[in-house]
Amino acid sequence: MAAPWLWLLGLAAWARPGAALPPPPPDAEVTFVLPAGRRECFYQGAPGNASMEAEYQVIGGAGLDVDFSLESPSGLLLVSEHRKSDGVHTVEPTEPGDYKLCFDNSFSTISEKLVFFELIFDSAQDDADAADAWLEAAEPEDLLDVKIEDIKESIETMRSRLERSIQMQALLRAFEARDRNLQESNLGRVNFWSAVNLGVLVLVAFLQVYLLKSLFEDKRAVRT
Repeated sequence: MAAPWLWLLGLAAWARPGAALPPPPPDAEVTFVLPAGRRECFYQGAPGNASMEAEYQVIGGAGLDVDFSLESPSGLLLVSEHRKSDGVHTVEPTEPGDYKLCFDNSFSTISEKLVFFELIFDSAQDDADAADAWLEAAEPEDLLDVKIEDIKESIETMRSRLERSIQMQALLRAFEARDRNLQESNLGRVNFWSAVNLGVLVLVAFLQVYLLKSLFEDKRAVRT
């Protein structure tokens, strides 16, 4: 049975003819539980001529795998993966409309999955607007000792590195959560089988004592 579809983020307005393109949606990070035998779909609005990067990881659940699909606003299937633990996919340029991301756990009848995914947007329009804003704020240029292009380049480099650092931190948190869940699952298995082995050892020791004792028992009848 298909699960209810959830909306993540939508565009407030679309570009009019001759108007500037709307800014891309903010980056999104989502962690959710995908029940056994269920399929969850998410919709994400995107502007045209931008770049969208979708990354997902299964950080909890038996097998650490899930089916993933990504469809364009026109209904074209862009990505279809089966029983994967993680994946990174980039759509460039994007179509204006709602992209559909689906996670399917219908192949599992017992184990639920904990899934993390992240959507990262980038637009060339933002860079152009930022450059124009810097040029307007730099007038008059003869009052500055450093070229405005150097300042703009340095700030853009710093901004891109900071954004990449934030993305890497989110991925590291996802890896840490997956490893922690895996370790806790392994610890539970080790404790269970250790208890089973201990029980077997106690039972075997009891049987050995009983058998040895029975060998030395004198079963002959004593007449008085």
